Amino acid sequence: MSQHDERYDRGAVREVLDRAAAEGRAVLTAPEGRAVVEAYGISTPGEGVATSVDDAVAIATRIGFPVVMKIVSPDVLHKTEAGGVVVGVGSTVEVEWAYEKIIDAVRAHDPGARIAGIQVQRMLTGGHEVIIGAVTDPAFGKIVAFGLGGVLVEVLKDVTFRLAPATAETAASMVDGIAAAEILRGVRGAEPADRDLLIDVIVRVSDLVADFPELAEVDLNPVLASATAATALDVRILIDPESAKRPERFTREEILTAMNRIMRPDSVAVIGASAEAGKIGNSVLKNLVNGGYEGQIYPINPKSDEILGRKVFRSIADVPGDVDVAIFTIPARFVPQALAEAGAKGVAGAILIPSGFGETGNHELQAEVLAIARRHGVRILGPNIYGYYYTPHHLSATFCTPYDVRGGVALSSQSGGIGMAILGFSRSAGMGVSAIVGVGNKADIDEDDLLTFFEDDDETNLVAMHLEDLKDGRAFAETAQRVSKRKPVIVLKAGRTSQGARAASSHTGALAGDDKVYDDILRASGVIRAPGLNDLLEYARGVPLLPAPRGENVVIITGAGGSGVLLSDACADHGLSLMSIPPDLDAAFRAFIPPFGAAGNPVDITGGEPPATYRHTIALGLSDPRIHALILGYWHTIVTPPMTFARLVVEVVEEFRARGVHKPVVASLAGDVEVEEASEYLYRHGVVAYPYTTEKPVAVLGAKYRWARAAGLVTGG
Repeated sequence: MSQHDERYDRGAVREVLDRAAAEGRAVLTAPEGRAVVEAYGISTPGEGVATSVDDAVAIATRIGFPVVMKIVSPDVLHKTEAGGVVVGVGSTVEVEWAYEKIIDAVRAHDPGARIAGIQVQRMLTGGHEVIIGAVTDPAFGKIVAFGLGGVLVEVLKDVTFRLAPATAETAASMVDGIAAAEILRGVRGAEPADRDLLIDVIVRVSDLVADFPELAEVDLNPVLASATAATALDVRILIDPESAKRPERFTREEILTAMNRIMRPDSVAVIGASAEAGKIGNSVLKNLVNGGYEGQIYPINPKSDEILGRKVFRSIADVPGDVDVAIFTIPARFVPQALAEAGAKGVAGAILIPSGFGETGNHELQAEVLAIARRHGVRILGPNIYGYYYTPHHLSATFCTPYDVRGGVALSSQSGGIGMAILGFSRSAGMGVSAIVGVGNKADIDEDDLLTFFEDDDETNLVAMHLEDLKDGRAFAETAQRVSKRKPVIVLKAGRTSQGARAASSHTGALAGDDKVYDDILRASGVIRAPGLNDLLEYARGVPLLPAPRGENVVIITGAGGSGVLLSDACADHGLSLMSIPPDLDAAFRAFIPPFGAAGNPVDITGGEPPATYRHTIALGLSDPRIHALILGYWHTIVTPPMTFARLVVEVVEEFRARGVHKPVVASLAGDVEVEEASEYLYRHGVVAYPYTTEKPVAVLGAKYRWARAAGLVTGG
């Protein structure tokens, strides 16, 4: 329920919706839509509904010319396509003509259409056309939209989305966040739109759909925005009782109770444990044993007595004492019975490795398994997964290769193949992890549950997730907004260019293409989006190494002018602000570089300079409090070889760290193969560095900045 009760006439809205429901209608007529939005204080033009030519003339004369005339029919959803709209009607004669024209066109379009009359509406001109609306998204539920309206919305698709209900602050970020925001402020003498009025309409629309969740879609397009008014010229409202349904949710306490037992179990049972090498049941058991897990391990197999030197139990019911986690390595068809036995035993988590469930179309079996789990209070991870790792407890509950390099990065993936890429990268890059988790079909446990656990996990300082969809996007966004204040959350959302996205049109529902909604809402929640898999992994590796920047002033110091240009481009691409160097700082840099070098930003020290030039300019960048981050561009020369450069950078950075100066420093190294070793050396010492690329180090710095801004750590220039 919205907070501003006194502003809204909910009774009037309920009356309209009840009448439509009684008549079995899923679409409100235009006058009904007008009544609904007016009940929420949203302005509409003067109008009336005519059931005869004489009525139309009388209404037009009363409200004033020119007018717009539109068909009123519960059977005509797209009025323009049916020939049901005539604009610019300027006289009584034209009203008579337009009335007959609309009736004839609609009859020709749909002979059976029910016609309730013709809407005669005062035609407003001037101002800016925007679209304000709300739609029910499959992942996020009620979301509100804002953007350029009218015909432009079809061409430019300049629309942004947020969760509903939206606060005034959120609505302001929408008005200011579209690409065409400057147009609304008034350019080249054009009248600006009243920003506060637009914010108010967004809030009212979002409150409306929050109060009446059966409203599947509310579309105000266009809203005519001027310096003095924001008026909804056309209102389209769809009703669907199904859109009021909300996903099942667990409380934060319930999630933590289960996830703590799953991620930190004292005992694990392997259902389907096998002595035969190559079997999944053998691989999982072997990883648990050889990985150093110190809790109790119980192999379950009715046909064996001992596997890997451990006593085997015929059933989990035969295990003495409690069992926290049951790992299932048996065929899918045997899972329901075994899960019921595990539930009766009191396990907290069922790790369903086998495939053959929803991913193959067997949704009935997956639903049956979930119902069994719910009856017994068991949380399911999977099915169709590779398992999971939690390195602080030496837990390799998987049939893949074991991994034991502890660190602060938690990773999850919806795909087994992506999970193995994560594993391989972690090993190759020497990146320590706290956890790697496969979620598979997400019959139950999803990214929201994992985020909730990692939020309080002292072993985790960054969470990186690959996902194809979100089961409850609203819960994830709300959790991510809370977690990202403390720890970076990085997401690789697959399907950014899905051909299944709905084609763009002028309606809010169609504009809510999956990736645009994900992008806007995740960013608003403080999530760092990674454009690709390698970006996800490099962000996960590099972001924790960099200190949080305290301001926006970035300075490039380079030995190659060409690199400086590319680094500058990369800064623009990743939302970084190159500092405008003040005269005193410019003079200080010039004291260390040759006359044919260039101060300003980038600071070009030229390629032939000795190590001392790098040392002095980097030290100056770290010492001046007005500079908040450094990007170094190195060019391989014999005068300053790669490892010489790497060592001096580390010496200078560590010297300033010892003084309490912590600024993010990244480096791009161009040269012969020796720059590879130099880059690795820098990375090991907390300087994010890459050979042969100007893009990657800046991308990682940009990711760090996006998190620091969301966490409120960046104070400005």
